[in-house]
Amino acid sequence: MKIHEYQAKKILSKFGVAIPKGEMAENPADARKIAEKIGPKVVVKAQIHAGGRGKGGGVKLADNPEQAEKIAAEIIGKILVTHQTGPEGKLVRKVLVEEALDINRELYIGIVIDRAKESPVVMASSEGGVEIEKVASETPELIFKEYIHPGIGLQTFQARKLAFKLGLQGDTFKKAVKFIRSLYQSFEASDASLAEINPLLITKRGDVLALDAKMNFDDNALLRHPDIQAMRDLTEEDPLEAEAAKYDLNYIKLDGNVGCMVNGAGLAMATMDIIKYSGSMPANFLDVGGGVSEEAVKNAFKILVSDKDVEAALINIFGGIVRCDMVANGIVNAAKEIGLNIPMVVRLEGTNVDLGKKILQDSGLDFFPASSMKEAAEKIVTLTAGK
Repeated sequence: MKIHEYQAKKILSKFGVAIPKGEMAENPADARKIAEKIGPKVVVKAQIHAGGRGKGGGVKLADNPEQAEKIAAEIIGKILVTHQTGPEGKLVRKVLVEEALDINRELYIGIVIDRAKESPVVMASSEGGVEIEKVASETPELIFKEYIHPGIGLQTFQARKLAFKLGLQGDTFKKAVKFIRSLYQSFEASDASLAEINPLLITKRGDVLALDAKMNFDDNALLRHPDIQAMRDLTEEDPLEAEAAKYDLNYIKLDGNVGCMVNGAGLAMATMDIIKYSGSMPANFLDVGGGVSEEAVKNAFKILVSDKDVEAALINIFGGIVRCDMVANGIVNAAKEIGLNIPMVVRLEGTNVDLGKKILQDSGLDFFPASSMKEAAEKIVTLTAGK
């Protein structure tokens, strides 16, 4: 789960991470009031779940409260396009109004889970304010890493090593060590999968603050954090992905035209691969799970055909834990309820497969049966040819 910058900073501040003074505003009048309180100079920042806001015109400096109100009026309601939003952009519904600070240096600090090392890793770089991917590609020697043992957590000497490699000295060095330790504490305590500060600001007075902040969280741990779960902004998510989440379905929107509904992540990946290998492109990743119910199949079917980009669909089910006849009933009931308005190839294999195929055959609906993944993919390509 992703959250907005202003929400991430609220979480970080609870753990002692230094942040600029600021508040969120949903209209220009509130932006002016906030500027009057913390200004006179402030920065008005668009709040969307995407990076590159500054380059897209979503971060602007205001010299006074009146200008802050004007800038907020320009940004709120605007479709902001960045390298992470895609050409369609995202609608800005709120802004963060923060105090303007004197910038001496911009650094980078981030924490993620390194799955290969099976541990969190703290990354630091002197090249803050730019995409860390660009730094990793062009100057990887400028990224410093400290791997953290999950059982003992970040040690002070590791934070000191990172602060030293960033070239910090004196009180600024001490503040950076405290900052890094506090950031890791917030990462661990909130079950985050990402905590990124870019840029990490060093002011002319030597203070260390999170000028920007990004946090993502492990969805499976959100039940332990109802306060963080309440921060979820469904308006920032794909509507179909948000709908799928209501039914505990694993759904990700993609750019193709062939809808996929599969039980099991591995089979889903293989299905997407063979669709592409055969000459078409998958429109989504949709895993209904190994122990899926008939109701879940019905909901998944509705989500699948709701995508306006889907021109045909491939349902690929292996009946191990789940029974093929139960899946077939779910598909038929959903198709009869909402209508079958696109060609649909169905491949069933496993428990009660013959009964499942009979249910589809006797439904009176125009399903296209397939006995193998190869046959299913070839039929999908034929059905979408020329569309």
